Amino acid sequence: MKIILMGGPGAGKGTQASPLIERFSIPHISTGDMFRAAIKNGTELGLKAKSFMDAGGLVPDEVTIGIVAERLAMPDCKAGFLLDGFPRTLAQGDALGQILDGLGMKLDGVINIEVDEAVLIPRLTGRRVCRKCGASYHMIFNKPEKEGVCGQCGGELYQRSDDTIETAKNRLNVYNQQTEPLIAFYEKQGLLKRINGDQTIDLVLADILKALD
Repeated sequence: MKIILMGGPGAGKGTQASPLIERFSIPHISTGDMFRAAIKNGTELGLKAKSFMDAGGLVPDEVTIGIVAERLAMPDCKAGFLLDGFPRTLAQGDALGQILDGLGMKLDGVINIEVDEAVLIPRLTGRRVCRKCGASYHMIFNKPEKEGVCGQCGGELYQRSDDTIETAKNRLNVYNQQTEPLIAFYEKQGLLKRINGDQTIDLVLADILKALD
Protein backbone atom coordinates (compact mmCIF):
# COMPACT_ATOMS: atom_id res chain seq x y z
CA MET A 1 0.00 0.00 0.00
CA LYS A 2 1.52 3.29 -1.16
CA ILE A 3 -0.18 6.21 0.58
CA ILE A 4 0.22 9.95 1.11
CA LEU A 5 -1.26 11.27 4.37
CA MET A 6 -2.40 14.89 4.27
CA GLY A 7 -4.24 17.18 6.66
CA GLY A 8 -3.78 20.55 8.31
CA PRO A 9 -2.00 21.14 11.62
CA GLY A 10 -4.02 19.46 14.38
CA ALA A 11 -6.03 17.29 11.98
CA GLY A 12 -4.73 14.07 13.55
CA LYS A 13 -2.26 12.77 10.97
CA GLY A 14 0.18 11.52 13.59
CA THR A 15 -2.59 9.68 15.44
CA GLN A 16 -3.75 7.87 12.29
CA ALA A 17 -0.27 7.10 10.94
CA SER A 18 0.54 4.53 13.66
CA PRO A 19 -2.36 2.09 13.07
CA LEU A 20 -2.00 2.46 9.28
CA ILE A 21 1.68 1.52 9.15
CA GLU A 22 0.99 -1.36 11.53
CA ARG A 23 -1.96 -2.66 9.51
CA PHE A 24 -0.18 -2.53 6.16
CA SER A 25 3.33 -3.30 7.48
CA ILE A 26 4.83 -0.31 5.68
CA PRO A 27 7.39 2.32 6.74
CA HIS A 28 6.16 5.70 8.00
CA ILE A 29 8.20 8.24 6.05
CA SER A 30 8.16 11.85 7.24
CA THR A 31 10.39 14.64 5.96
CA GLY A 32 11.94 15.01 9.43
CA ASP A 33 12.78 11.30 9.58
CA MET A 34 14.25 11.41 6.06
CA PHE A 35 16.46 14.40 6.87
CA ARG A 36 17.72 12.79 10.07
CA ALA A 37 18.45 9.47 8.32
CA ALA A 38 20.25 11.15 5.40
CA ILE A 39 22.34 13.25 7.80
CA LYS A 40 23.14 10.21 9.96
CA ASN A 41 24.16 8.19 6.89
CA GLY A 42 26.32 11.08 5.70
CA THR A 43 24.86 11.16 2.18
CA GLU A 44 25.74 14.11 -0.03
CA LEU A 45 22.15 15.36 0.07
CA GLY A 46 22.01 14.80 3.83
CA LEU A 47 25.04 17.01 4.34
CA LYS A 48 23.49 19.68 2.09
CA ALA A 49 20.25 19.54 4.10
CA LYS A 50 22.22 19.82 7.36
CA SER A 51 23.97 22.98 6.16
CA PHE A 52 20.61 24.69 5.58
CA MET A 53 19.09 23.37 8.82
CA ASP A 54 22.13 24.45 10.88
CA ALA A 55 21.79 27.95 9.44
CA GLY A 56 18.10 28.01 10.43
CA GLY A 57 16.88 28.09 6.83
CA LEU A 58 14.38 26.00 4.89
CA VAL A 59 15.80 23.05 2.98
CA PRO A 60 15.37 23.83 -0.77
CA ASP A 61 13.02 21.71 -2.87
CA GLU A 62 15.79 20.14 -4.95
CA VAL A 63 17.51 18.80 -1.81
CA THR A 64 14.25 17.60 -0.21
CA ILE A 65 13.16 15.90 -3.45
CA GLY A 66 16.55 14.21 -3.78
CA ILE A 67 16.33 12.86 -0.23
CA VAL A 68 12.80 11.56 -0.89
CA ALA A 69 14.07 9.80 -4.02
CA GLU A 70 16.88 8.18 -2.00
CA ARG A 71 14.46 7.03 0.70
CA LEU A 72 11.81 5.59 -1.62
CA ALA A 73 14.48 3.59 -3.47
CA MET A 74 15.33 1.69 -0.27
CA PRO A 75 14.25 -2.00 -0.10
CA ASP A 76 11.71 -1.53 2.72
CA CYS A 77 9.58 0.71 0.44
CA LYS A 78 9.04 -1.94 -2.25
CA ALA A 79 5.93 -3.26 -0.53
CA GLY A 80 4.63 0.24 0.17
CA PHE A 81 5.02 3.33 2.33
CA LEU A 82 3.12 6.08 4.10
CA LEU A 83 4.40 9.54 3.15
CA ASP A 84 3.74 12.20 5.79
CA GLY A 85 4.75 15.85 5.28
CA PHE A 86 5.65 15.37 1.63
CA PRO A 87 4.60 16.56 -0.86
CA ARG A 88 3.60 19.98 0.51
CA THR A 89 3.45 21.89 -2.78
CA LEU A 90 2.39 21.28 -6.37
CA ALA A 91 6.04 21.30 -7.49
CA GLN A 92 6.83 18.57 -4.95
CA GLY A 93 3.78 16.60 -6.11
CA ASP A 94 5.02 16.72 -9.71
CA ALA A 95 8.49 15.64 -8.57
CA LEU A 96 7.08 12.74 -6.54
CA GLY A 97 5.20 11.51 -9.61
CA GLN A 98 8.46 11.43 -11.56
CA ILE A 99 10.27 9.62 -8.73
CA LEU A 100 7.56 6.95 -8.53
CA ASP A 101 7.52 6.54 -12.33
CA GLY A 102 11.27 5.99 -12.23
CA LEU A 103 10.84 3.31 -9.53
CA GLY A 104 7.93 1.65 -11.35
CA MET A 105 5.55 2.51 -8.50
CA LYS A 106 2.03 3.97 -8.36
CA LEU A 107 0.17 5.60 -5.49
CA ASP A 108 -2.83 3.72 -4.08
CA GLY A 109 -4.37 6.78 -2.53
CA VAL A 110 -3.95 10.25 -1.03
CA ILE A 111 -5.72 10.54 2.30
CA ASN A 112 -6.78 14.09 3.19
CA ILE A 113 -8.05 14.37 6.77
CA GLU A 114 -10.37 17.36 6.72
CA VAL A 115 -11.30 19.30 9.86
CA ASP A 116 -13.03 22.68 9.99
CA GLU A 117 -10.87 25.59 11.17
CA ALA A 118 -13.35 26.27 13.99
CA VAL A 119 -12.45 22.81 15.37
CA LEU A 120 -8.72 22.99 14.63
CA ILE A 121 -8.08 26.31 16.40
CA PRO A 122 -9.08 24.99 19.87
CA ARG A 123 -7.04 21.84 19.21
CA LEU A 124 -3.97 23.89 18.33
CA THR A 125 -4.32 26.43 21.13
CA GLY A 126 -5.36 24.07 23.94
CA ARG A 127 -1.90 22.94 25.01
CA ARG A 128 -0.60 24.01 28.43
CA VAL A 129 2.90 23.27 29.73
CA CYS A 130 4.23 23.22 33.29
CA ARG A 131 6.91 25.85 33.94
CA LYS A 132 8.48 23.66 36.62
CA CYS A 133 8.61 20.07 35.26
CA GLY A 134 7.63 20.51 31.60
CA ALA A 135 4.56 18.22 31.79
CA SER A 136 2.12 18.80 28.94
CA TYR A 137 -1.67 19.09 29.19
CA HIS A 138 -4.50 19.93 26.78
CA MET A 139 -7.61 21.88 27.69
CA ILE A 140 -9.79 19.55 25.56
CA PHE A 141 -8.07 16.16 25.51
CA ASN A 142 -6.01 16.05 28.71
CA LYS A 143 -7.24 18.62 31.23
CA PRO A 144 -5.35 19.21 34.49
CA GLU A 145 -7.37 18.36 37.60
CA LYS A 146 -7.01 21.94 38.80
CA GLU A 147 -6.98 24.66 36.15
CA GLY A 148 -3.59 26.31 35.77
CA VAL A 149 -1.86 23.86 38.11
CA CYS A 150 0.31 20.87 37.17
CA GLY A 151 -1.01 17.62 38.63
CA GLN A 152 2.50 16.17 38.82
CA CYS A 153 4.48 18.84 40.65
CA GLY A 154 2.06 21.68 41.45
CA GLY A 155 3.86 24.05 39.09
CA GLU A 156 2.19 26.81 37.08
CA LEU A 157 0.79 25.89 33.66
CA TYR A 158 1.30 28.34 30.80
CA GLN A 159 0.53 28.65 27.09
CA ARG A 160 3.57 28.64 24.81
CA SER A 161 3.95 31.58 22.41
CA ASP A 162 3.62 29.26 19.39
CA ASP A 163 0.26 27.93 20.67
CA THR A 164 -1.61 31.24 20.44
CA ILE A 165 -4.66 31.83 18.21
CA GLU A 166 -2.66 34.16 15.93
CA THR A 167 0.08 31.58 15.40
CA ALA A 168 -2.45 28.77 14.88
CA LYS A 169 -4.34 30.80 12.25
CA ASN A 170 -1.09 31.62 10.47
CA ARG A 171 -0.05 27.94 10.40
CA LEU A 172 -3.43 27.00 8.93
CA ASN A 173 -3.30 29.80 6.32
CA VAL A 174 0.19 28.75 5.18
CA TYR A 175 -0.88 25.11 4.98
CA ASN A 176 -4.06 25.91 3.03
CA GLN A 177 -2.24 28.16 0.53
CA GLN A 178 0.44 25.53 -0.10
CA THR A 179 -1.78 22.46 -0.33
CA GLU A 180 -4.96 23.69 -2.06
CA PRO A 181 -3.45 23.21 -5.56
CA LEU A 182 -2.04 19.85 -4.46
CA ILE A 183 -5.47 18.62 -3.32
CA ALA A 184 -6.93 19.57 -6.72
CA PHE A 185 -3.95 17.87 -8.41
CA TYR A 186 -4.63 14.52 -6.73
CA GLU A 187 -8.41 14.86 -7.04
CA LYS A 188 -8.01 15.23 -10.80
CA GLN A 189 -6.03 11.96 -10.83
CA GLY A 190 -8.79 10.19 -8.90
CA LEU A 191 -6.45 9.50 -5.99
CA LEU A 192 -7.82 11.87 -3.34
CA LYS A 193 -9.79 10.34 -0.46
CA ARG A 194 -11.53 13.01 1.63
CA ILE A 195 -11.91 11.93 5.26
CA ASN A 196 -13.99 13.69 7.92
CA GLY A 197 -11.49 14.26 10.72
CA ASP A 198 -14.06 15.66 13.15
CA GLN A 199 -14.97 12.21 14.49
CA THR A 200 -13.58 9.81 17.06
CA ILE A 201 -10.13 8.37 16.29
CA ASP A 202 -11.63 4.93 15.58
CA LEU A 203 -14.23 6.28 13.14
CA VAL A 204 -11.61 8.31 11.25
CA LEU A 205 -9.46 5.19 10.92
CA ALA A 206 -12.43 3.11 9.77
CA ASP A 207 -13.24 5.70 7.08
CA ILE A 208 -9.60 5.73 5.89
CA LEU A 209 -9.49 1.92 5.60
CA LYS A 210 -12.82 1.90 3.77
CA ALA A 211 -11.54 4.55 1.33
CA LEU A 212 -8.41 2.50 0.64
CA ASP A 213 -10.29 -0.78 0.20
